Amino acid sequence: MLVGIHQLHYLPWLRYFEKIAKSDVFVVLDNIQFNKNGWQNRNRIKTSNGATVLTVPVYAKLAQRLDEVVVNNQVAWQKKHWRTILQNYSKAPFFGEHSQFLEECYSREWSKLNDLNRDMLDYFIKALGIDTRVEYASDLDVPGQATERLVNLIKAVGGDAYYSGAYALEVYLDAELLSRGGIALELQQWEAPQYAQLHGHFEPDLAIIDLLLNCGPRSADILISGARRGCEESKID
Repeated sequence: MLVGIHQLHYLPWLRYFEKIAKSDVFVVLDNIQFNKNGWQNRNRIKTSNGATVLTVPVYAKLAQRLDEVVVNNQVAWQKKHWRTILQNYSKAPFFGEHSQFLEECYSREWSKLNDLNRDMLDYFIKALGIDTRVEYASDLDVPGQATERLVNLIKAVGGDAYYSGAYALEVYLDAELLSRGGIALELQQWEAPQYAQLHGHFEPDLAIIDLLLNCGPRSADILISGARRGCEESKID
């Protein structure tokens, strides 16, 4: 059984959801160390001026766990993010199908970053029609660090293979330790699929809302294909 594992992210990008769709079980790392330079509280969307980053402001101490990170609601980030999405995606073909969720999400005052990200993740998985079983690391209570913990998480959910991004081998993943643990390794071969977008030339590796709002029910097929050009024949300007 193939297991994908990834940190809990804000408005995750396409390759994140391809990993979920390809896996039999997807484990969300919701209690690892917060990375202030990572994507746990920010991601990219497209505007009339090109790609821009939306960042959720947080209070985070050095080496603080992700499930302890508190949102800084002294900053009016919800209004800013919703206004930016509304201004740049209101003319997207499938904006109406997801606008209610997004507006309600940005009208709430979130205390914990994890709560916001989990609510979004649950919605986007359903919107894409993905039926992969999702587990949260905080519910599994699995010990270990780095690859050792990955092996233990995979075994805890009944897996025998790990679906990993290729970059992980260069950064932290110990393939030999996986093998000794009886876990096969499958690398994600990802090439951002092109599809019709608003605002000019194609911009790859954006948050999942860019695909969903532009391509609607075709999003999952485009996502999984990896290299298909998707719905480009109905070009949007």
